[in-house]
Amino acid sequence: MLDHEKLEAYHRALDLLDLLGQIQEALPPGRAHLKDQLDRAATSIVLNVAEGAGEFSKDEKQRFYRIARRSANETAAILDVFERRKAVTNVALQPARQMLTRVVQLLVGLIKSPGPGTGTGTGTGTGQAV
Repeated sequence: MLDHEKLEAYHRALDLLDLLGQIQEALPPGRAHLKDQLDRAATSIVLNVAEGAGEFSKDEKQRFYRIARRSANETAAILDVFERRKAVTNVALQPARQMLTRVVQLLVGLIKSPGPGTGTGTGTGTGQAV
């Protein structure tokens, strides 16, 4: 098992990607640029969590986890744009927003306590190892 596969943050980011895929499929025509932006931002969360987990340096781990957190914030903003433009209902967005909140909590836990360089932190959102 690779280091990132041990992280709850990684698995919840993949779950988020699935939820966002459903939202993308429901978008009306003419929003291709936003679909693409959402896909890139959400994929960035997953990829940066994996890259951070594979690092040995605590500082590098934290840097990748911070990048993932910024991508999560970007993803949330894109969902706000969808709602504001009435492209997707708030009811359809709520599960993704809840999952995003959880992913950010987990990322904050990894940023605060990225582990001793082994890539085995769980990212519980509490700053504590499980």
